[in-house]
Amino acid sequence: MPLDLLITNATVVNAGGRTHCHVGVADGVIAGLYHTGTRDLPASRRTIDATGNLLIPGGVDGHCHVEQITGSYKSLDTFQVATTAALHGGTTTIIDFGIPATPEETPRAAVENKLALLEGARCDVALHGAVVAWHETVPAQLEWMAQHGIRSVKLYTTNRGTTMADDDTIVNVMKEMVRLDGLTYIHSEHDAIIEDRVATCAHNHQLSVSHLHETRPTISEDSSVREVLAMAQYTGAPVYFVHQTTPEAVDAVRQARAQGQSAYSETCPHYLGLDESVYASPAPEKFACCPPMRPRASVEGLLDRVAWGHVDTISSDHSCYDLSQKRQRSDDVRKMPHGLPGVETRMPAAFTTLVRSRRLSVERFVELFATAPAGINGLDTKGVVAVGYDADLVLFDPDEARTVDGASLHMGTDFSPFDGVELVGWPSTVVSAGRVVLDDGVFVDPGSVGRFVPRRGVSEQGSARAEVLV
Repeated sequence: MPLDLLITNATVVNAGGRTHCHVGVADGVIAGLYHTGTRDLPASRRTIDATGNLLIPGGVDGHCHVEQITGSYKSLDTFQVATTAALHGGTTTIIDFGIPATPEETPRAAVENKLALLEGARCDVALHGAVVAWHETVPAQLEWMAQHGIRSVKLYTTNRGTTMADDDTIVNVMKEMVRLDGLTYIHSEHDAIIEDRVATCAHNHQLSVSHLHETRPTISEDSSVREVLAMAQYTGAPVYFVHQTTPEAVDAVRQARAQGQSAYSETCPHYLGLDESVYASPAPEKFACCPPMRPRASVEGLLDRVAWGHVDTISSDHSCYDLSQKRQRSDDVRKMPHGLPGVETRMPAAFTTLVRSRRLSVERFVELFATAPAGINGLDTKGVVAVGYDADLVLFDPDEARTVDGASLHMGTDFSPFDGVELVGWPSTVVSAGRVVLDDGVFVDPGSVGRFVPRRGVSEQGSARAEVLV
């Protein structure tokens, strides 16, 4: 039988190195890697010449919020829109969150709601669960999730009155995740410090979005990370810190890891490419996220940690609100929606900052963008260009530059935090589960083919991560 697709003359870049070869695809998986000197290549239904471009594994975005309800706001993109945007940006797998939208919604119900919404997805989707308040029924709900391949649970240490989990809940959930061989995801900011800073800013009439960075100082993140690491050490729970923004927070995780804890650091492109000066811009609402952007010195320190290999993954923290939603209460950061669209720009924004500006290797970029997110999250057929892995592939010219116009992107919103910024590293051709979905810049809608992907447990991930990084 002929191959479905043959990509010839490819410079394949994996986290562990690069090679020049031809890549064969059949039945949604990588069927063969053929030496460039091979004379008799298998027949194929289609051939793409990759000369002059790089071929990397499809991106795995471990942190997305799709169709998310928070308070009175709902994010604007459906799974069809979000996954279409992901594919345009070289991401072929996203991991979303089932977060209870009300005190009455249980963790299991929140996950089941997300599973019901996946029907329109254009690429593969995995899920994290979330717990806000401990209840005697939570262990059984977490066990149900684990049985269905949802092997991680998110907890917030802030957002009092909405998504915040208290310390008792965090410890109890961590103990359950150890029992279930799962991973605890943490949004780590110290709520008491933030509440005090917000009260001070309110007293000084400084609650508009231009003061967002003053309401959530770096110490609120650093101190919370240390507290959570202590709880993780006590329970023995593997812990993953989302969207870290400070070098001190990353250092705390690295130190814990050096002492034997299983702990991971994630950051996002906007924390690497932007700093708190954006809040003095004419449109500060374009940068309303939590944590906020940090001082330039912190950004430089964070970039150093990425370069030194101390950060494990880069995710988008995609949250799709538009400017009208942002501007409804931009006078009060307590009442406006926080979160930025980013699933489509994650690849070029990170590539520009890390590879083009900081001269990191493309191999290191691939590890952050695809290989490590897949390995840490138990997606054992993703994140690598190798025989037997899913045929999720991205072909791109590392020198092609485009200027971002958020309104013309595909994320269901009218802005990007990178509006007007020239970025390189945009995909030209994307293959998802063996289908060419971005064909030399033209999107070919595959229809509702996205699959829910179950994940492996934490104890199974260590060997897989070692394997894929070789």
